[in-house]
Amino acid sequence: MNMSQKMAAEFIGTLWLVLGGCGSAVLAAAFPEVGIGLLGVSFAFGLTVLTMAFAIGHISGCHLNPAVSFGLWAGGRFPAKELAPYITAQVAGGIAGAAILFLIASGNADFSLADGFASNGYGQHSPGGYTMTSALVTEIVMTLFFLLIILGATDARAPKGFAPIAIGLGLTLIHLISIPITNTSVNPARSTGPALFVGDWAISQLWLFWVAPIAGAILAGFIYKFFNAKDSD
Repeated sequence: MNMSQKMAAEFIGTLWLVLGGCGSAVLAAAFPEVGIGLLGVSFAFGLTVLTMAFAIGHISGCHLNPAVSFGLWAGGRFPAKELAPYITAQVAGGIAGAAILFLIASGNADFSLADGFASNGYGQHSPGGYTMTSALVTEIVMTLFFLLIILGATDARAPKGFAPIAIGLGLTLIHLISIPITNTSVNPARSTGPALFVGDWAISQLWLFWVAPIAGAILAGFIYKFFNAKDSD
């Protein structure tokens, strides 16, 4: 595949992740009497990655996330020269997904960006009122384990054909743990799209949802390299 094809796949995949995941939170989580709640939103994010992994994994690898691209690079699975185009496509896709969601959600007279628009936050903007430190630790650790799951499931030694399921369920579990803390990012592109529409506090706190996921992902890449190190004995 050439780079334009890979970028298009990453754009479409990340758009789907934001539209499906954030859309479930904005449109369906608290729908009167039949809302899907935290459990449903967690599964929605996992399902976006699972479905796209089958749809575009053979085209771009289905990163959909700057942290994933950095983690795969740190793990020796992705060339540094492709980081910039992949991340550009991912962020653009995240913004496009948020824009489509905004167009849909604003068709309801009760819709308000003041409700958060599924943005990530800490302190008074954390769903559970968790501190910046809690948010930072959560996003680092959750992304670290997400990348370990990705690197392990896609390892040549792993069972074939099951990686999308493991990765999708891994992301579901991560959301079940961390939605109350940060609304769950583990993905700077996912965080950027909604934040641009909310502005104000969402923009001022966006730095954490770039720094922490990328740090956790790079750490995971280096850890996984240890598992692949040759025994010198």
